[in-house]
Amino acid sequence: MSDTLLALSIPLLVFAGGIYAGCENWWRRRHPAPPSPYTHQAARLAEREMAEAATEIVDEAYATLGAFYGAAEAPEPAAQRPTPAETIGAASAPGVPGVTPGAAARPGRGRSYPASAQRG
Repeated sequence: MSDTLLALSIPLLVFAGGIYAGCENWWRRRHPAPPSPYTHQAARLAEREMAEAATEIVDEAYATLGAFYGAAEAPEPAAQRPTPAETIGAASAPGVPGVTPGAAARPGRGRSYPASAQRG
């Protein structure tokens, strides 16, 4: 008798485990966990830090190798550069007198102005 109960308990436990897994799967699909805001915030902070590090590397390389390319001086540090909001209202495009930034950005209207040699 005990051998019969032992032999029947194994399929019963497997069947009960399958029922439990199916019910848990059903519950999780209808009640998903909310996404964590910290993962997105951490990714944005890491991206910002990486961009700042890349800017520093480019500025240092430009300062070191700028003489090979005929540059008069290294670009100003990122802390002293004007923000895009400050440059939107500028009187003219950099290096092109009398042309507004909006006119320089529009394709197909007049001649194309070359980009300035200095990034910034």
